Amino acid sequence: MLAAYAARIDRTDPLAALEVGERPDPAVPDGWSRVHLRAAALNRHDLWSLQGVGLSDDKLPMILGCDGAGVTDDGRDVILHSVIPSPIWTGEETLDPRRTLLSEKHDGTFAEQVVVPTANLVTKPEAMPWSVAGCLSTAWLTAYRMLFSNAGVSPGDTVLVQGAGGGVSTALVQLGSAAGLRMWVTSRDEQRGARAVDLGAERAFGTGERLPERVNAVMESVGAATWSHSVNSLNPGGRIVICGATSGDAPQKAELTKIFFKQLQVIGSTMGSITELRRLVDFVAREGISPVIDQAVPLGQARDAFTRLAAGDSFGKIVLTMGD
Repeated sequence: MLAAYAARIDRTDPLAALEVGERPDPAVPDGWSRVHLRAAALNRHDLWSLQGVGLSDDKLPMILGCDGAGVTDDGRDVILHSVIPSPIWTGEETLDPRRTLLSEKHDGTFAEQVVVPTANLVTKPEAMPWSVAGCLSTAWLTAYRMLFSNAGVSPGDTVLVQGAGGGVSTALVQLGSAAGLRMWVTSRDEQRGARAVDLGAERAFGTGERLPERVNAVMESVGAATWSHSVNSLNPGGRIVICGATSGDAPQKAELTKIFFKQLQVIGSTMGSITELRRLVDFVAREGISPVIDQAVPLGQARDAFTRLAAGDSFGKIVLTMGD
């Protein structure tokens, strides 16, 4: 079968580690199901995998990809949940310290076929396009948990999203505006900020710009470069929900005095549970939300898709398509 996979690890030039070619069809273990993929979306995680983050040499070659949707051997249209707990874990899967994502221990979704635990399958709504279904498992699920499980906000509250244009940030804007939240964004690029407003954000500001009023919650994925701005932007008692640190995890100032004096809460948020994925799928279908898709290309052109992602030129999700 055709697949896009990490053939090696290259910490300085991740695209040099990427290969697109034939891989063996997967075997199906007991309790797992084969899915014939129709769409899968790229995430930063895929670039990090090529650099060896969460992927060791002994697991190579490894088919990349966490997002995905397709058809099972018995004809069921499904969306994949990519968080796989360890065999003995019985609690919520993202809390398992030995959990993995597809493409870390088990082959991922950038292929014509993938096998996943049968318990990780969510039924795709009949009217949902494959390109939409293939976007939801990672960035959109991350955004859903940040906003609806961890932010502690209600319709009418103001939420600041640090960054505009990435998969998580565009999902936050679209989900939040659909839920009646006032979504504000920051961006170094005025045009990307304007596009976020077109998606449903109420206002866009320059990175680090002083806001006209403080907000109820901040969605943080940038890290060191925006940390002080995030803390300073919050109302007393507000929350920062952090899911990543693309600019680094060591800010010049930790802002501890402001955090305890203003009684702020800092909430770590990673991916989401399969229960949250089901809720996300239902919400997207019910509200008629169409995730922003930067481009959709055939699996055989995966290198072009990775190149665009690595360059930082994309706005929204880049989708790979397979099959009919």
